[in-house]
Amino acid sequence: MIFMVEDNTSTAKSTSTEEGGPDADKGRKLHVDSTLPIYLKFEDVKYKVAAKSVKSSNAEYILHGISGSVLPGEVLALMGPSGGGKTTLLNLLSGRVKLNSGTITYNDQPYAKSLKRRIGYVMQDDLLFPHLTVKETLTYAALLRLPITLTRNQKEERAMDVINELGLERCQDTLIGGTFVRGVSGGERKRVCIGNEILLNPSLLFLDEPTSGLDSTAALRTLQMLHIIAKAGKTVVTTIHQPSSRIFNKFDKLILLGRGSSLYFGKASEAMMYFSSIGCAPLIAMNPAEFLIDLANGNTNEKSLPTELEDRGPSAVDIHEFLVEANQIRLGKMEKAKLLSSVLTEGESKMQRMSYSRESKATWCEQFLILCRRGLKERRHEYLSCLRVVQVISTAIIIGLLWWQSDASSPRRVQDQAGLLFFISVFWAFFPMFTAVFTFPQERAIVAKERSVEMYKLSAYFLARNISDLPLDLLLPIVFLVIVYLMAGLKLRFSSFFQTMLTIFLSIVASQGLGLSIGAAFIDVKKATTLASIIVMTFMLSGGFFIQKVPSMVSWIRYISFNYHTYRLLLKIQFGCSSGNSGTSGYEACQSPFINELRLDSGVMEVGAMMVMIIGYRLLAYLLLRTMKFKTMM
Repeated sequence: MIFMVEDNTSTAKSTSTEEGGPDADKGRKLHVDSTLPIYLKFEDVKYKVAAKSVKSSNAEYILHGISGSVLPGEVLALMGPSGGGKTTLLNLLSGRVKLNSGTITYNDQPYAKSLKRRIGYVMQDDLLFPHLTVKETLTYAALLRLPITLTRNQKEERAMDVINELGLERCQDTLIGGTFVRGVSGGERKRVCIGNEILLNPSLLFLDEPTSGLDSTAALRTLQMLHIIAKAGKTVVTTIHQPSSRIFNKFDKLILLGRGSSLYFGKASEAMMYFSSIGCAPLIAMNPAEFLIDLANGNTNEKSLPTELEDRGPSAVDIHEFLVEANQIRLGKMEKAKLLSSVLTEGESKMQRMSYSRESKATWCEQFLILCRRGLKERRHEYLSCLRVVQVISTAIIIGLLWWQSDASSPRRVQDQAGLLFFISVFWAFFPMFTAVFTFPQERAIVAKERSVEMYKLSAYFLARNISDLPLDLLLPIVFLVIVYLMAGLKLRFSSFFQTMLTIFLSIVASQGLGLSIGAAFIDVKKATTLASIIVMTFMLSGGFFIQKVPSMVSWIRYISFNYHTYRLLLKIQFGCSSGNSGTSGYEACQSPFINELRLDSGVMEVGAMMVMIIGYRLLAYLLLRTMKFKTMM
């Protein structure tokens, strides 16, 4: 049992007195709710990965005995060159990766699943929906993640509080943006990611490269904000690659990593003094962080070294071994109990003997409705983009011109109209299918991030993803069909138009289901599109237009082809030879050998087959998602 506490959250008010340049809001007060303090300690942490054909067991280790601690109110920086083990250590400390060897404790207690709600984790990549605004992003996160005991208004107020706390009120109605969508700046986007985590008022906040891709001013502003968050009693741990000198001075503690080993642990302000004491010092004025990274890389240019190293012309490996040994001697001389001891007050010690309370989040129905609204707002830009609208309308006009006022007055004209119906069945089967193929590969990272914090149930996401698409799926097909109907001279009856529209809609929903299944089965986009193109070709060729008599050994293919069933339904609607059919054109069509060979029936079989596909493909896609491991990128 770890400890249970009902947060008596008081508001801690801090003011940043640092000048962060134009990006900083001078005089702004950042209100951060205090929370249960958690003291993070770790000792002799080792981590290894399974590797094939590795001769030495040491080669498997990514981390080699890392020790350290960080108290509430402090910012611990994990610094080192690329590949040094920073992110791996961060993932171990946050409980996202299982520990191989060593100990990690939170208020002297081991990690437990109930601790997850006390931990916030900000990934290096800004995984956000580009077509949502800042306010919408944080509001939906608040509605999904905050306890069910809060009302909707209270959750929305909490989101607005975070927006104001992070200085995002000026851009709250601006799109997040992305690679192809213009939106907020990089610093503002990073603050939104941090806001997603501090919504829950975590006790521990982990950040992976929060200044990556930011200019020096925006990076400083981000670190100032983290410093203020820490001063409210939170424990902040962040990885950082090569900070500026101003950012370096914001850290309370520092762990310098090199090749998976600890080269220094202690106060950041004492790092340069320590390295000078062992004979390593810069010969010219330089950024402390730059000096430390050079040492971790074994770069000795413009740096002094101990005499015993300089005399033998040390290699990078020699320097690394010297720094590791010197750090171990330093830690050995220090009182380890003092280094790793906690400073719990008497009242806080009592909290350890209690367990965390788990507050329930939104119900399944609430998750479904929230995700539906979010899906509509996010994907309306994609479905109703100018390019897509122009594509559909242009195709409809071209079809209308090619089949201008055609009729079924002769067998040849009947066959021409049959070609038009076949093209419609192909267009509205494979156009949405290829769009759906990219759904899960594109959203995988965001879903993995949101699922890692148990933001919603996978079933709620999947059903909302399908339901929210339906209204958008109908708009363009209706416009397309109105243009084609008026220009191509198809049967001008409301019942025929409605039945044609319903058939196309069934085709769209069925083809989307297959596209979702392929996307879920092959997260690799290249593999998914390759398989989709093969299926497209097979279904099109067996659709009933190019060939009527298919060899028996492959005749089963047409019955799983929604293209085949859609085409037959469209033929039935336009050329159905029932007793109620009247008119010269209808009569001529009924006498056409081309139509007679199809042996059109009532269409019940086709509709039933389409319904089975709609349900079956989606069930398959859901099962594939359930078996897929949504691992967040590290």
